[in-house]
Amino acid sequence: MSMAFLACLVVLFGLSALGAPIAYAILIGSFAYLAVDGQGIGIAGKVMMDGMYASFILLAVPLFIVAANIMNAGTISDRLLGFCVALVGRFRGGLGHVNIVCSLIFSGMSGSAVADAAGIGKIIIGMMTKSGQYPRGYAAAITAASATIGPVIPPSIPMVLYALISNTSIGYLFLGGIVPGLLMGAVLMIMNAWIAHRRGFALESPVPLTELPARTVKAFPALLMPAILLYGIYGGVTTPTEAAAVAAFYALLLSVLVYRALTLRALVQILVESARSSAAVGLVIGGALILNYVVASENIPALVAQSLVGLDVSATQFLLGVMVVLLLLGCVLDATTIILVIIPLFLPACRDLGIDLVHFGVIAVINCMIGLITPPYGILLFVINAVTRIPLSEMIGEIWPFLAILVLALLVLVVTPDVVLWLPRLFGYAG
Repeated sequence: MSMAFLACLVVLFGLSALGAPIAYAILIGSFAYLAVDGQGIGIAGKVMMDGMYASFILLAVPLFIVAANIMNAGTISDRLLGFCVALVGRFRGGLGHVNIVCSLIFSGMSGSAVADAAGIGKIIIGMMTKSGQYPRGYAAAITAASATIGPVIPPSIPMVLYALISNTSIGYLFLGGIVPGLLMGAVLMIMNAWIAHRRGFALESPVPLTELPARTVKAFPALLMPAILLYGIYGGVTTPTEAAAVAAFYALLLSVLVYRALTLRALVQILVESARSSAAVGLVIGGALILNYVVASENIPALVAQSLVGLDVSATQFLLGVMVVLLLLGCVLDATTIILVIIPLFLPACRDLGIDLVHFGVIAVINCMIGLITPPYGILLFVINAVTRIPLSEMIGEIWPFLAILVLALLVLVVTPDVVLWLPRLFGYAG
């Protein structure tokens, strides 16, 4: 390890330990490397601009953020909630099931776990706690756990970022996330049903089945969005980036013309908030592009690959080891940083061991999503705490069963690649 790289790591981890935003820590650490190595600071600007200009797919990130914010501000979330209550609210633990099904549907629109938790999640936590049938911590925990499905079922902002660093098809990544996302929803519903029976949660008053058609009609335009997105991408009508623009425009049309629930002032506020969120993600992406240049200059990926080949591990053993590392990192780092900075280190080893990069990408994204609810850092726990004021201690006490069942589902996906690759292969993927 060179002195320059050592300086980079000391600055990066030192600033992170002091509580500096991770984007600033990455940028300043990379600048420290360039300074000690005697390289001009202008290289950082060139690397960043080259990376940004070469990545048309990055445009999808702000567009999906805008779409999610519009859906939360309009009445789209409310209509989806009414549909889900009528559909699965009649069973024991019904509002917990509603929470999970809403996340499954909403994940087909936003591509963001935080948007899911802060938007539709906040509404349903209010419903669960107002009825008095569910403890505050449980309502918050199941909301956080179900929000992890958001970036697994397409569209998915983390998968866009993974496609950027791995040069993998976004279309096949999106397809690969559908079955695992449904599996995550199923295991969470099983866990919710088990806990509801064990703890004797009261039954909600069922919505008459005669109301289901009316609620379906109300929610139908919103339910169409995932279908439009998937048809656009897999029907060859749009690229994934263009599909993100369609999603944002469709959400705007629904909120303004169909549901008439969005004022001009609210739209301006949405665009401002979306710009802030996009800028925050953009800073991390810019820093990661420079840091990846630093890592490549030090030949770290090749060294990692050689050391793993020397260990003579199988593909499955390697994947299990990487998953453990990513779960541990998920306790202290956010998903964007892990995808852009850590995962590129493992890609050469994946290629050497014959691991399919679509399979690896999907399970890595799921791993990062589980990290969002893993104490002590767990960004989703902080987001829900910020929007509901439910104490973190109550959430953490209730999150463990959901965390355990999601890790079990992840293990199944690691050892059975066909579950992930079945749909992509159906659409012509050769991997």
